Amino acid sequence: MHSFGYRLNGLLTFAVTILALMCVIASLSDNLNIPSPSAEIQIMNINWFQKQPKGSDEVSLRMNISADLQSLFTWNTKQVFIFVAAEYETRKNSLNQVSLWDAIIPAKERAKFWIRSSNKYRFVDHGKNLRGKEFNLTLHWHVMPKTGKMFADKIVMSGYSLPEQYI
Repeated sequence: MHSFGYRLNGLLTFAVTILALMCVIASLSDNLNIPSPSAEIQIMNINWFQKQPKGSDEVSLRMNISADLQSLFTWNTKQVFIFVAAEYETRKNSLNQVSLWDAIIPAKERAKFWIRSSNKYRFVDHGKNLRGKEFNLTLHWHVMPKTGKMFADKIVMSGYSLPEQYI
């Protein structure tokens, strides 16, 4: 009674509806995972701490970064983007964030790591605000799923400070 076109349209509509329903279920099932990542960052050395010609403070750090982020991975995880940021307060701003290092973790097998690195990006404050400054190092992560919404979280490690004098 119905033409081939009507039957094909009904079949494709049904298939797309089932596919969309499976994506929603997959995305919701990811919420059942309760991750428990761990991380530790040690500052091994301050390579230099200097005043730039334009008056800004600049710091170069040598860090040991160890982390176990395997619990962030589920069957729906495509990759995890991580970065380490230095966070501190000044009179002008209640929160200053400077990204120091980042990486993309493509698989669960690479999510447990230890790395020794200098800051990949410059730690610069546009002013003379870093001498004697206490700061936090924060490991941020963004989990990118195959389907569903992306989520982010962080681990804050406090108790770091810079010297009073330039090195």
